[in-house]
Amino acid sequence: MINLIPYEKLGGADHGWLKAKHHFSFASYQDPSRMNFGPMRVINDDIVAAQKGFAPHPHDNMEIITYVRKGAITHKDNMGNEGRTAAGDVQVMSAGTGVTHSEYNLEDEETSLYQIWMFPNKKNVKPRWDAKEFPKEPVTDQLKPLVTGFNDPNSNSLKIYQDATIFAGRLNQGTVIQQTIKEQAYVLCSYGTIKINKIELQKGDGAEITKLNEVSIQATQDSEVLFIDLPQS
Repeated sequence: MINLIPYEKLGGADHGWLKAKHHFSFASYQDPSRMNFGPMRVINDDIVAAQKGFAPHPHDNMEIITYVRKGAITHKDNMGNEGRTAAGDVQVMSAGTGVTHSEYNLEDEETSLYQIWMFPNKKNVKPRWDAKEFPKEPVTDQLKPLVTGFNDPNSNSLKIYQDATIFAGRLNQGTVIQQTIKEQAYVLCSYGTIKINKIELQKGDGAEITKLNEVSIQATQDSEVLFIDLPQS
């Protein structure tokens, strides 16, 4: 089953410096039917104005993944970590027992990104932060695993305390790939247009996939895809 989540039906907020679309209930957007998908609690599609950002604020017991689509975001936290994550790259933070951090767009252009939050499968861990650059060339046969759980043997991926995998890739128009699914998945079309089996996703759309072991992803335009494989709880 593929449940399309159109961009125009997402919740949202416009704070001037921040334009946000929410795939799940967040802040002032509250919908009891859109609270989570498995352990995934938040997907925010954010546009952050140049020289603006999120002032220092706390988190605990949450896995927070940031996928930058355009521009860059600069992270700083009370653990002494500081780093700039640019388009196509990823940062992860395990909030664990508690961390305070800020995220600013220090660029001269707006930054667009996905903020993805997941409940951890291990609570009260020591807080941690990590970031990684990934190859940007289009994929032809399979999406790349960018983020995986600690029990996954993939040594090239960033790690989180959850049995989930975030795959991503840029696809040239006409590319078709097959993607297997362990239990269920959430797909994001970052730009372009794709078809999952026969369901079309345009830029900004999402889709929940359940009760399927494999899907076909076809790029009907040059596109970028995030494919989040998740447990059911």
